[in-house]
Amino acid sequence: MSAASGDRLPLAGVRVVALEQAVAAPLATRHLADLGAEVIKIERVGEGDFARGYDDAVRGLASHFVWLNRGKKSVALDVKTPRGRAIVTELVAEADVFIQNLAPGAAARLGLDADTLRRDHPRLVVVDLSGYGSAGPKAAHKAYDMLIQAETGLISITGTPDEQAKTGIPVSDIAAGMYVVTSVLGALFRRERSGEGAAIEVSMFDATAEWLGHPMYLQMYSGRQVPRMGVSHAAIAPYDAYPTSDGSILIGVQNDRGWERLCREALADAALAEDARFRTNMLRVQHRHECDGEVARRTRQWRTAELETRLAAAGVPAAQINDVSGLIDHPQLSERDRWRTADTETGPVRALLPPMTFADVELPTGAVPALGQHTAEVLAARCGVDESGYQALKEQGVVP
Repeated sequence: MSAASGDRLPLAGVRVVALEQAVAAPLATRHLADLGAEVIKIERVGEGDFARGYDDAVRGLASHFVWLNRGKKSVALDVKTPRGRAIVTELVAEADVFIQNLAPGAAARLGLDADTLRRDHPRLVVVDLSGYGSAGPKAAHKAYDMLIQAETGLISITGTPDEQAKTGIPVSDIAAGMYVVTSVLGALFRRERSGEGAAIEVSMFDATAEWLGHPMYLQMYSGRQVPRMGVSHAAIAPYDAYPTSDGSILIGVQNDRGWERLCREALADAALAEDARFRTNMLRVQHRHECDGEVARRTRQWRTAELETRLAAAGVPAAQINDVSGLIDHPQLSERDRWRTADTETGPVRALLPPMTFADVELPTGAVPALGQHTAEVLAARCGVDESGYQALKEQGVVP
């Protein structure tokens, strides 16, 4: 696999300008940067993306920001000033893609709404990423991941039977960000044939609603809400964490053949496979308490590592229940050489390779930019701002 360079990267030559903050849009543009696009990130003078202030866990930098912003160029501008807005407009004029996830109505007030930009730049792909979309009763509401999880009903089906919970990662942000990536790639591909750009709207609400497809269809057509199941599964059994002699292991049996293999091969109990209460998945779900009890009584015979080996040999899906430290040290990452190093203003940090693996080129793990690090460079290259011009902008408070 060759090192990441030049036109070997899928999006080499594509320029993205982003007025972004927090998680959803930065996740999308980071993946575009991973694929080789030049991403110019517009940040507020002084403060920058407010995700920079979430914590200081990574060599004094915020863990969210380090995760989401490598490989980008940071340009600090006061976009509320006429000159700041004009500079953004100049940068967008040379871009292939413009992405924003500002508060509702903010982009339009800056003259950076899709209608205006597409009128002036027909080849431009414009993405508006919002909490609830541009219409409807919630359109003007600010939105954060937890609020979207609540509004879509995700929280109502997450957690244990006794207590609901939001997910441990910002899934509504991530869902929306990934749909932005997908839509941008589709729009760029279409533009190659038609020459026309696109105006695209992605909302966190719509993205999360899409991800709730299974419980939504169950509710619509059966009248039943998916119950909160902890690590179990409402429609499959056995599917839970089961005790071992030194801990526990998660087992997920997806079909009746898997049940046969679990009983006969992994648990060495043919009689359990023949138990009339458990012959089909629907029967096992109906008798979930008894089924789980019978499985648990047998899994206690083995240590976790030994049982995992037996389950794998039988072709039964299973997993150890790791914490995040277990993920960091997981041999599936180390033995596949998934770790790299990314530069930051405070020193190098560990970084995972992007999830998409190309056979002929390694995608880059670019540097995490300091606030405004590339302002002078980008303005000189894209807007013709020389040293004296930059100094004048600085005196006006437009740039740092």
